[in-house]
Amino acid sequence: MTVDIVALPLRSVIVKEASLDGENVKFFGAYRYEGSSLYDILDKVVLKKKNEAEFSPIIDLYVEVSNETGESVVLSWGELYYPTNRHQVLIATSVTRIVPSKSKDLWPLPVQTKLIVGPDLITTRNISNPSRITIRSVDSKYTVSKGLSPMFSDKMRLCVNGGLKNEIAKLPKKTVIYTYHTVFYGRGMGIHGTTPFTGSLLSERLKGSYVLSDKSLQKGLVVIAGIDGYRAAFTLSEIVNRNDQNEILLIDRGNQEGAGRFSLFPGCDFFSDRAIKSIMEINLLLH
Repeated sequence: MTVDIVALPLRSVIVKEASLDGENVKFFGAYRYEGSSLYDILDKVVLKKKNEAEFSPIIDLYVEVSNETGESVVLSWGELYYPTNRHQVLIATSVTRIVPSKSKDLWPLPVQTKLIVGPDLITTRNISNPSRITIRSVDSKYTVSKGLSPMFSDKMRLCVNGGLKNEIAKLPKKTVIYTYHTVFYGRGMGIHGTTPFTGSLLSERLKGSYVLSDKSLQKGLVVIAGIDGYRAAFTLSEIVNRNDQNEILLIDRGNQEGAGRFSLFPGCDFFSDRAIKSIMEINLLLH
């Protein structure tokens, strides 16, 4: 379909733009962008999943945004429709500088329509003149076993493009632990509880499995699957490249049946649907 973005609500987001400079981050401007959110643009699309017969939930969907020069970036469906702070991903049609009151720095103004991904630290997914949006489902084959009992996986595979890189049976002893207080609420079943979640950063477990680059942040996907075949798609960027500290936790539940050993808590999500239990595999899809 063709979308008339002029008819959509006007949204705004403030962004500190930065790029990779070797192993460092190079800042090049602070801006307030206005435009149409991808949430609104895609809201009237009637989804017909390619893999619906195999796996009907929408959490394995992702979106590819591209322009006429051949650039393309990916965003997970969860980034657009599940975040606590919605409408942070825009097709921006206007921009103003955020000028420091003392230094009066006047950052160069972008002159083209631009995709803006508000939660990104390194803003390499902010490509100019986006012209096409394609919705895809992850092409991953996992056997779905609803009501599986016992629901337990004693270890999880860490894979890159389907090839085994490591097996994790327990977290390192010196792992830094975080506790997130939350109201755990799902799209379908509603309230699940208010018990805090305690775990380590998923981003730390993925270190060494990818090379941080513009390409990996623009196109990298991460598929996380439970032993029952329940799976969700994340972008590598939303896991390792956040500027809002709404991190994704990996939780070690030990021998707890029904969730163990490892489970996921996406602190960036309003809904609980991507909180995978009894994780069997984490697969990085890198190009």
